[in-house]
Amino acid sequence: MERLFDYVGHFGRFQACIYFASAFQAISCGIHYLASVFIAITPKYICNPPGNISNVLLLNASTTNINNIWGLWSSSKAYLVVQQENGEIWELNQCNRFKREDTYNVTYEYEGNKTLFSCSDGFLYDHTNLESSIVTEWDLVCDREWLAKLSQPTFMFGVLIGAVIFGDIADRLGRRPIMWFTSTGQFLFGVAVAFTFNYYSFVIVRFLLAMVSSGYLVVVFVYVTEFVGIKARTWASMHIHAFFAVGVTVVALVGYLVRTWWIYQIILSLATLPFILCCWMLPETPFWLHSQGKYSEVEKVIATMEKWNKVKTPCKLSEICPVKKNNVDEQNDVPTTKKHNILDLFYTCSFARRTISVWLIWFTGSLGYYVFALNSVNLGGNEYLNLFLAGAVEIPSYIVACIGMDKLGRRNTLAPFLILSAIICGTIMLIPQDYSTVTIVISMAGKFTISVAFGVIYLYTAELYPTIVRSLAVGSGSMICRMGSVVAPFCVYLTDVWIFMPQLLVGIMAFLTGILTLMLPETLGMPLTNTIEEAAKMGTKKGTAARKLSAELNGTFIDKLEPMTIDS
Repeated sequence: MERLFDYVGHFGRFQACIYFASAFQAISCGIHYLASVFIAITPKYICNPPGNISNVLLLNASTTNINNIWGLWSSSKAYLVVQQENGEIWELNQCNRFKREDTYNVTYEYEGNKTLFSCSDGFLYDHTNLESSIVTEWDLVCDREWLAKLSQPTFMFGVLIGAVIFGDIADRLGRRPIMWFTSTGQFLFGVAVAFTFNYYSFVIVRFLLAMVSSGYLVVVFVYVTEFVGIKARTWASMHIHAFFAVGVTVVALVGYLVRTWWIYQIILSLATLPFILCCWMLPETPFWLHSQGKYSEVEKVIATMEKWNKVKTPCKLSEICPVKKNNVDEQNDVPTTKKHNILDLFYTCSFARRTISVWLIWFTGSLGYYVFALNSVNLGGNEYLNLFLAGAVEIPSYIVACIGMDKLGRRNTLAPFLILSAIICGTIMLIPQDYSTVTIVISMAGKFTISVAFGVIYLYTAELYPTIVRSLAVGSGSMICRMGSVVAPFCVYLTDVWIFMPQLLVGIMAFLTGILTLMLPETLGMPLTNTIEEAAKMGTKKGTAARKLSAELNGTFIDKLEPMTIDS
């Protein structure tokens, strides 16, 4: 089927329309993956006193309205002294409150007797920059703080499950119906999140939203790959990530303009509507139709591609690839193909080292990507601008990744950028916390470098493994990648232990995997391998010489076989 693109064009007008329509929906995936950055934000808060407040004290400041004190209250360890209209005096901490027995002297410091009470009347929140979040909606603070922190990891776990489930279903039912189902699910579940009535319904609906978002993102990579020829496939598949990055910037922009979490969620979910209105027109891929024996439908898709791309010399399916006959007696056929499993990725010791290295790179790429993205709002300065920059720097990173892969090679692009990510993480740890602008700039550089590495590993993995286990290798790597995304939020929460703990962990992993990458074979300009034995010889002198000879012979053969030019 690969020869189809030599006839109809590798990236003609038809493929361009298909690509941009389906890639547009990846923006919604980026939106929902990072939306919780502002949905679950925790503003300044204090325990609510039992009555109306008439006077508030904070160190040397005094006011009659507690909303005027938030700008001066900078430490969570500090307390507020409030006097109520009934004369009672309370000391308010974040998670408890004390009632003073002396109600005559309203002073900040007090040495007399106090009675401890829990925050049974709820909490007071700083609404200066935030109208509401799930934290303020359901009081996810103090002993319920862990629930707010659990919202992003549970979403990422849904991403993991969705990638496994929908990737398999797409191979059985086709790419188009799964894209319909998951994009519709993104809109319905995205809106439903805004109308959840408690924390647990919120987590459940967000989990389902994560599954369909991940499912779409997995299937759309396959979908565009099967419609784009090999000459444009690297750039096309790589820039699906760029659309995802646009979604991250949209989160920052909408978060800045809309400060009520459920309105913010509805507006973000509307990004799916344009795709839902046109997705029914997208055709099934000819590769999947051919694998299912639906040859007449393949002919129809080819005819449509020829019409859109203005191909002057139409071709038939039989001219491109052999068509299986229906009158073959399959009962007498003896199956000669072996069913492969995960153990085949550990065929030899060297092959096992390759697999472990590739899995660690997948894990590190995902871990670093989400740590830099989620932690961007904690860098100081404007948190909305920080997240916007974290998404914006990705777009040029994928251009650099494509150029590097074509000019330097896969390994020679991946390894330096992983090691550079580690160096940047170490640099961040040396910058004084007062230099927030410098920290933000260096962190964006770290996001850039890890995005380059994260983009390269998709194609590199496919080229490191033979045809018979290629899907298995990429699928297993993707699963390890999702594990990294599940771990990333917990890694960010370790800032409570030490402010630079996330950078330390990412730096160690990036340096380790960068060194391991140098031990992998280069695949630039080499033909894809078909057997495990061929793949196992990659990197050896004998294997490299054989593959170069094969590439030269294949190139000569193709030049002689296909002298025609196509107007695409």
